[in-house]
Amino acid sequence: MPTEILMPALSPTMEEGTLAKWLVKEGDEVKSGDILAEIETDKATMEFEAVDEGKIGKILIAEGTSGVAVNTAIAVLLEDGESADDISAPKADAKADSAPAEASREVQGEADRDISPAKPSGPAPKAEDGSRIFASPLARRIAADKGLDLSAIKGSGPRGRIVKADVENAKPGVAPAKADAAPAAAQGAAAAAPAQAPKGLSTDAVIKMYADRETTEVQLDGMRRTIAARLTEAKQTIPHFYLRRSAKLDALMEFRATLNKQLEGRGVKLSVNDFIIKASALALQQVPDANAVWAGDRILKLTPSDVAVAVAIDGGLFTPVLKDAHQKTLSTLSTEMKDLAGRAKSKKLAPHEYQGGSFAISNLGMFGIENFDAVINPPHGAILAVGAGVKTPVVEGDQVVIRNVMSMTLSVDHRVIDGAMGAQLLEAIVAHLENPIGMLA
Repeated sequence: MPTEILMPALSPTMEEGTLAKWLVKEGDEVKSGDILAEIETDKATMEFEAVDEGKIGKILIAEGTSGVAVNTAIAVLLEDGESADDISAPKADAKADSAPAEASREVQGEADRDISPAKPSGPAPKAEDGSRIFASPLARRIAADKGLDLSAIKGSGPRGRIVKADVENAKPGVAPAKADAAPAAAQGAAAAAPAQAPKGLSTDAVIKMYADRETTEVQLDGMRRTIAARLTEAKQTIPHFYLRRSAKLDALMEFRATLNKQLEGRGVKLSVNDFIIKASALALQQVPDANAVWAGDRILKLTPSDVAVAVAIDGGLFTPVLKDAHQKTLSTLSTEMKDLAGRAKSKKLAPHEYQGGSFAISNLGMFGIENFDAVINPPHGAILAVGAGVKTPVVEGDQVVIRNVMSMTLSVDHRVIDGAMGAQLLEAIVAHLENPIGMLA
């Protein structure tokens, strides 16, 4: 039976993507591991590998089509002995960026109306703990026919995915339990869910409001849609509170100049941001209860200090994560940060490089911003908003002196971190910045 090739979930948060480019055409023979297409997620362009072997019988989604939902059929794979006459594929629900792509889908829809519906391969299976089991559609169908529990099968495909050979070689066992209680559970969850907040003005209402003014419409790409959705959710669901402190940078600037002179031969130049990353990582070790994330119905405390740093790019931002930052030298952090930032701007980061962490830094000081409040990026417990260093009169003893003072605001998720704990964390960050030589110990 022909097998549907589905739009993959290339990251845990991916819900839809853009089929940027097909690297195969109808009639091509493919095997497991071959690159089929380039998929644009909200954050990056990634290659999509085949998990089964066969022949591309039909391409269902044209290049350039955006808004393709995860698990939507994008192509059909034929096994030995099968032909295009055996194909029956449903229409895909996706938004096209261009007229050619839309026209292609309309032609496809006319063809689909002449064939009977295909046997569905079913939703992606999940393990008992709720985690997704990665298996090809053909493997899922064979497992269902043989009464196999996919959670008990070890996959041999790319990244541990379960493929046809794995289920064919497995012995029949207990089939997964039927989700008879699912409708009742869903109904109960719906009843328990709070009423949705009132929505803002509709698109049509806003367009009508400015009908007599000259405007230019900017269509949202995947990244901007994701940023809008996640940060709206963050502000509506996370109980933010804010702590503000200033740090005197004079000792740090002098120490930085000395280190940079010594590091010239190695091509390393430390930035103030490198020191802030290191100070934050060490502070998370000193206040370990603040090194945590919100996990829905519990708090997860991290052992390492994994610090995310906001990087502005055209049309959005990335938050690449510097893992084990407390264990790395300033020069290592500087080199790693430059590499991550460079690849972020060309959208070449892999999902594991910009997901995770418990704490984030957003630095707008280089733009002259003196202070601001940042929005927490869930599931992080806090984010540090960093402003510019400004020459400021400071009272020291009985004297007024001019110091380079940098303002910082710590946005905190009150579900994870209480006020006193957040104050301790910010105090530890300031202490490291004002006594930077200690960060080398």
